[in-house]
Amino acid sequence: MSVADRPTRVTLPREIAAAMRTHARAEAPREACGIIVGSAPAASGGAPLRWIPTTNVLASSTLYEIDAAQLLRISIDADDAGEHIWGIVHSHVASPAVPSVTDTSVAGYPDALYLLVSLAPSQAAPDGEPGIRGWWIVEREATEVELLIQA
Repeated sequence: MSVADRPTRVTLPREIAAAMRTHARAEAPREACGIIVGSAPAASGGAPLRWIPTTNVLASSTLYEIDAAQLLRISIDADDAGEHIWGIVHSHVASPAVPSVTDTSVAGYPDALYLLVSLAPSQAAPDGEPGIRGWWIVEREATEVELLIQA
């Protein structure tokens, strides 16, 4: 499925956005990470169902890697429930919510939406909360998606 065939606008429940922001703040100054499980892959129009925070095993302020055991457990549980990995989330502590070259090179879930939370004050959302942006990352290319957070 090409990027052109994917949704150009995605809605994220306010509760999931709030939990992602809380996790990003709690993990600072390290990058935070987590998974959003959905009804189907985001690329095929699935709906996000729940947020699962994970451990950044790199404990870095500039890099993230989701704990492999946690990722395996989330994948098995989602599969058993007929659900899918809908989104891959991580934070940028001091930079915009834009995938870095490293982010695009390690992106391994082309059907998932990549969501980045920026803690940089200059990147705050209109309500003052950390900014969140969504991206398709396919073959090392990032394409932004319009992200709507439910009211």
